[in-house]
Amino acid sequence: MAKAQDYTKMFKDMMGNFPVDMTAMQDAYKTQASLAEKMSKVALEAAEKSTEISSKWTLDTIGKMGSVATVKEEPADYGKAMTDFASAQAEMAAENMAAFAEVAKKVQMETVELMLAAGKDISEDATAAVKKATADVTAAAKKATAAAK
Repeated sequence: MAKAQDYTKMFKDMMGNFPVDMTAMQDAYKTQASLAEKMSKVALEAAEKSTEISSKWTLDTIGKMGSVATVKEEPADYGKAMTDFASAQAEMAAENMAAFAEVAKKVQMETVELMLAAGKDISEDATAAVKKATADVTAAAKKATAAAK
């Protein structure tokens, strides 16, 4: 009588021989952490620059308020002071909005560059992980098949 194959043992041995390599996961984590760090740096630099623009705008506005708040000799001088203040505010608004736009443009450009680089890194990590996993699984399957014979 022919001896029956022990398929349970064969599958157990085969599954035991499948390698579990955490290197790919560690590389993916490092890539993600690196991207998060770079994105945080971009956001913090933008916040810092925006705060500088806002602070300067506020200080300039307060400085211009001095001429509006002083006592004038002629009633018409109050109107002129308000007109000058309004003109200065309009000019400052245009300049500061342009500065904010530059900050936003820089953030957008840096974000796109980071995302493209991260996509490339993630793609390379995934390709390397798949190649390694395929080679390891093939080797494990061959080993399990040879052990079953």
